[in-house]
Order: sequence, then C-alpha cells, then structure tokens
Amino acid sequence: MMLNLPYISQDVSNYEGLTMDSEKIQTTWQEICEKVKSYNNIDPSQINAFFSRLYPQVMSEGFLMLTTDNNFIKTWIERHYVEVIQKALNDIHGIPFTVVIEVDDSSSTPLPPEPNPGINNSEPATPSIPKPSPLDDLEELARVAALNEPPVPEFDYSIDPEKEDKPLSTLTFENFVIGDSNRMAYSMAVALAEMPGKAHLNPLFIYGKSGLGKTHLLRSIQNYINEALPQISSIYVDSAELLSDYMEASAAHDKEKSSYKNFKTRYEQVDVLLIDDVQYLQGKKQTLDIVFQIFNKLIEQGKQVVLSADRAPKNIDIDERYKSRFNSGGTFDIQPPEIETKLGIIKSFIDEYKNNESRSNLDITEDIQIYIAESSSSNIRELKSAVTKVIYQMTFFNKSTIELEDVRIILENHFSGGPSKRLTVGDIQKEVENFYKINHADLIGKKRTKNIIYARQIGIYLCRQLLDLPFNDIGKQFNRDHSTVMYSVTNVEEKMKESRELREEIEALKQLIRDL
Repeated sequence: MMLNLPYISQDVSNYEGLTMDSEKIQTTWQEICEKVKSYNNIDPSQINAFFSRLYPQVMSEGFLMLTTDNNFIKTWIERHYVEVIQKALNDIHGIPFTVVIEVDDSSSTPLPPEPNPGINNSEPATPSIPKPSPLDDLEELARVAALNEPPVPEFDYSIDPEKEDKPLSTLTFENFVIGDSNRMAYSMAVALAEMPGKAHLNPLFIYGKSGLGKTHLLRSIQNYINEALPQISSIYVDSAELLSDYMEASAAHDKEKSSYKNFKTRYEQVDVLLIDDVQYLQGKKQTLDIVFQIFNKLIEQGKQVVLSADRAPKNIDIDERYKSRFNSGGTFDIQPPEIETKLGIIKSFIDEYKNNESRSNLDITEDIQIYIAESSSSNIRELKSAVTKVIYQMTFFNKSTIELEDVRIILENHFSGGPSKRLTVGDIQKEVENFYKINHADLIGKKRTKNIIYARQIGIYLCRQLLDLPFNDIGKQFNRDHSTVMYSVTNVEEKMKESRELREEIEALKQLIRDL
C-alpha cells in the first residue's frame, strides 16, 4: 500500500493510526541504517554523522517520516540520501516507500515508547541508536567536507530562466556590493532603471567574466522597474531560453501559422527587454537575425534594451553589424573584484544568512574573511560557496565560532584560482588558442600572419605574467629564442598602455586561465 501524502504536518499526533510502537520504529531504523552502510560507495562514517541527526517518528506500510532539528540537515538528506533510504526500505520490506523529512526543533530525541502494563516506565527508554558526539577530529571533519559539497541554503543566487515573469526579489541594487571594479556598470544600471529609454544608454551592454554580477545587475534593473514603475513592462530572458523559444516557434510554424508571430510579438511589445549571455547566440544566424529585428524595432520606438555577455562586443564571433549595434549605446565592463569588494560580498552574505536563519551569534572573524577573499578566484559564486561551506560546518556541529586553521582544512581543495593555482605553459597556450581560434601548431610554428603573431605575443606575455618563468624557458615552449620572447613581452606591455581594449582582452584571458 502506497500512501499519497503531498503535505505532512509536523504534528505527529495526526498519525496515531499509522504509527507502530516506538521501540519497533527504533529497531527498524537501526536496520535501515545498517543496510545503507552496507551499500557500495557509501562511507559508514558519513552515515553515522548525518543519520545521527535524524529521528524516526512515524512508520507504516510504505511510509516513513523522519524529523531533524534544522533546515540544513533536511535539505542535505533530501538531496543526497532519501533515495538510498528508500532503496534500503525496499530491500528490507520488498515494497516501495515514501520517505518524508520534516524540521522539528523539539525532536532532538525520538518519541518515547507507549506505556506497557507490567513494565517499569519511570525511566525513559534508551534509543537503539544513540546520538554520537560531534566529529571533533579536524581531519575527519575535513574529509567529510571534501567528500560532500554543502547544501545550497535558502539564499542561493542561482537563476531559473523559466521564471522570467517572476524575477528573483533577492537580486536588487540594495544588496549589490559596489567596488571600483563594478562601480561604473552599477551606476549606469541604476540610471537606466530610474529612466528607461534614454538614447545614450540604449542599448546598455554590460560585460565581464562569469560570476562577477552581470545577472545580478540585470535582475536588479527589472526588480526596480517592477516596483517603482509598474506601468512599464519588462522581460528578462537568458539567451539559451530565447534560442529555445525561437526553435519551438519555428518548429510549430507549419502547423500553426501564428506561432512565429506570437514569438516576435511577445518581445516586441515589451517596454524593457533584458537579454543575458548574448555570447551564446554566436553561430546562431537565424536567431541573431530575429533578435536584431526585435532589437531595432524596440529602440526605434524608444523602448529599452539591456544586454550582457562574458566578453566585449568586439570579441563575440558575430557579424560586424551586430557588434556595431551592440556598441551603439553604453558599453560598460565589470572587472574582477578587488580584495575590498570581495570582503564586502563576504560580509553581506554572512549578514544575510544571520538574518534569514536567526543566527545572530554566528561569528566568522575578520581574519577568516580575509583568508577566503585572498584565496578565492574572481568568481563570486566560488566566493559565496566557500562561505557557505564554512557556515554549513558551523551549523552542522552547532558551533557559533570557528578557528582559521579549521577553515584552512575545510577549504583546502575548494578554490579553483588564487595564489595556489598550479598553471602550466600548456594551460595558457590552450586558452589563447581557443580565444583567438587558432591551432597549437600555428601558435608555436613559423607562420607569421598578423592574427597568429598577435595571439603568439599575447600567449608569451601571459606566460611571463602568470608563471614568472625566465624568457628562455618560455621561448622553448613557443620554439622562440630569448630575444623574441623579451620583445613580445615588451611590445604587449607598451600597447596595453595605449589601448584599454587590449587591457580588457588580456584581463578576460587571465580570468579564463585562472578559472581552469
């Protein structure tokens, strides 16, 4: 018998007719735990640690309800262990089970057994599985942390492109952390949101590497308009979703002549159109053509277009007329955050968690925040993930403080960039080849066409900057002598003084390399 219970109340008294006696539940739960630990690819020590925070409350044929005392454990178990618990139940009882987990901060101990005549009930029953003490051994803690990514808390900033009509209210100008690296892009986004359609910011094009806050700014524009200017309609759409919409409309065109028209109308009638990650439209000629038509129509009518990409328009592999049009309004970049901005992001993230989870006593000291800021790459998602991992460990073990050395162990293998990144000349060559669309043989060969010489000099310069190798060692990897390498580095350095575009291009390449 399968029980279909879409909503489970935390009041276990609702299940009096369903529950078996507590001693039997505890015995069965112990059997389930042992079964789970017997499976391949399951670490018994992890099961001991995580399952010690679960308390069986209700069990009947095909149904098991467990409680835990906080949302972190609930989320973690639901994402990583519910299926394996169901498998164990199926293996033991031979029928499929529904497993439900609820948060009940009063359920730190299982339900006591029903009174039984003839048995002395003055002493509470001892559970079959005693709750073990926290894992105080730092090596064990680090191992568990490394094997398991922390659960994504409620303040996750991921974007669901299917919900462009319900923009994420968490992404606002108020909680965007401003620094020298993003101040101009932020200011222009605010100016646009306050008064959409001004010619000098139409289109507004914001670019920068993944994880630097472009989506946050686009969503902030939309959220501001929705709140302050409700008479103005807006659509946020990721380029992948736009492409999917276009393909569906085209596929249905033969059967339903209105499908293509409806696709265009949806975007052409909006007052503010925000398109994220337009670099993914390169190579999609038909979609680009239709976007270009919508783009022109909106701007001709004085409506606002906002675009974002991970690179400047000139570095997107699209027709020159699109590049020119994308650059015709305001084009602003977001650079990787400096230490001060990273620290601001970390502090804001911690404060938000404290407020959301009512954990005002949580103390992540300044030296820990500086360590995370200095060790992380430019990607804000990685930065927040590191903070989340530290918070998770503190929450799991119910600690309000944590030592820097403990954090070093927890985050030992977390960061993809930062000072400990071990790059090679081959890593840099590969990214340069991908960026400039040339092959390895040409990069290190004898060809002297303009585009190959340019890419080769950039590659040599980056090797010198990021690896600090002697000129001669770099030369061997490019089949060049000492003097050629030295000339390449000097030449690029001189050109960078005069060209902001070159500086941005090299910074973009550096981030691609650091994010390997």
